[in-house]
Amino acid sequence: MNLNKKHALKLSREYTQANFTWIISLILTVVLLLNSFNFKEGELKSSVFSLFAAYALFTIFQMILTWMVKRDLLTIGEIRSSTRKLGYIQLFSIMTGNIFTVVFAFNLIKKKKTPEYTFAVYMLLTQVFIIAISSLNLFKSYVADSFLTAMIILLGIMIFQVVTLVLTAKYVEEESAPAWMMIVAILLLFTALTGNIFALLLGYSLILKVRSHDQSRISKWNTMWEKITRNSTAILGLFFITLMFSISVCSVFTFDYDMAVENDYGAILQKPSLVYPFGTDNFGRDLFSRIIFGARISLLVGFASTAIPVVIGGFLGALAGYYSQRTDNIIMRLLDVLYAVPGILLAIAIIAAFGANTTNLILALSVGSIPTYARTMRANVMMVSNYEFVDSARALGSSDFSIIFRQIVPNSLAPMIVKATLTIGGAVIATSSLSFLGLGVEPHIPEWGNILKIGSTYLESHSYLAIIPGLAIILLVLSFNFLGDGLRDAFDPRMD
Repeated sequence: MNLNKKHALKLSREYTQANFTWIISLILTVVLLLNSFNFKEGELKSSVFSLFAAYALFTIFQMILTWMVKRDLLTIGEIRSSTRKLGYIQLFSIMTGNIFTVVFAFNLIKKKKTPEYTFAVYMLLTQVFIIAISSLNLFKSYVADSFLTAMIILLGIMIFQVVTLVLTAKYVEEESAPAWMMIVAILLLFTALTGNIFALLLGYSLILKVRSHDQSRISKWNTMWEKITRNSTAILGLFFITLMFSISVCSVFTFDYDMAVENDYGAILQKPSLVYPFGTDNFGRDLFSRIIFGARISLLVGFASTAIPVVIGGFLGALAGYYSQRTDNIIMRLLDVLYAVPGILLAIAIIAAFGANTTNLILALSVGSIPTYARTMRANVMMVSNYEFVDSARALGSSDFSIIFRQIVPNSLAPMIVKATLTIGGAVIATSSLSFLGLGVEPHIPEWGNILKIGSTYLESHSYLAIIPGLAIILLVLSFNFLGDGLRDAFDPRMD
């Protein structure tokens, strides 16, 4: 019996997540404590200290919850309902912005969690963070003309998402959903226009369960997302990517672009405050607004410079892997010439020849990546070409084009998707690196590399000008890497 209970403790997702949560929350609490004191001037930053106190309170409560979860699993082999109800109290930690404790609270409350429930939770949290971030503009002297209308719409969407979360938790099961949820799914697809990827995933998943009668397709979908959601770092990485993408879309209506690009010589090098959450740079530009608009550039260049080589490299790799050795040699030897040139040097040469702007930067980063994607697709196509369903398609008289792009390529996309996710982070780093060197986007455009370049000259006096964009780059790159690792495990049939 004791062995069974210890085995239940080891397999419990709630206990694993509880330990992960209190450790991360404790680290954040210590960071806030260290930043609540100004050691040079011997002053206490009251606002930061208040946030530290709130973090400390919920961290202690998280430790208590972790102990209670462990006690329940060791004594009765499952978590008591009374312990799960304490998760409602931990939900109040959302006021501190602690995403880790809030996610754990939602997972603790719900005993049997479907992928749709997880999508609904992160969809709602994304919307809450978008509203919270956008509302900081209220402290500025002026805001975008569409700010009030946009905030009302965002609040309305959030209310709808709260209702959706409740309905999803109550009515959606592992293999099915009630027919009337189709209306909810369609509305979710409309709300996904705000850039909320979780709303798109939830809408598609509900449509799949309402309309599809193919249980194997539903089972594959559930299995893949259950693997990803079990990986805390992967789903948190997807959350941060979604948040950056969504705030990039919504910032068009809730942020004033002039705050990020117009010089204000009366507000040069202001320290972080409610008006300027991240302070201002040496031209008086709001760093908070520049970071928000910079996310749009980083994501645009990252996705575009990955999508182009995926399409071109995938097409060439598919042809090389399917046709004769002669065709294979011609395509791959030409790509080897391109592969022999280091990607960053090729990008610098292209930008130096055609000028530094966003379009040239995307093309420069794309060209050097084509051979790697071609090689990946070629290997996948050569393997899939030997499967029986390809021989059956040939026997039925299907054309080569139909066999390649309807039979082989769709069954070869999984490794390409994983590779693309893992390499988007590299494209983000390359974008920031080239901008830092003055070879990326135009210097006046708010891009994280440009922001970091300015901040690097003020490391001693105003270190936040360099630390904040540096952290933004690190978090976005790590998020793509964590998500890529999660997708790799989800697509790997050898993983349980």
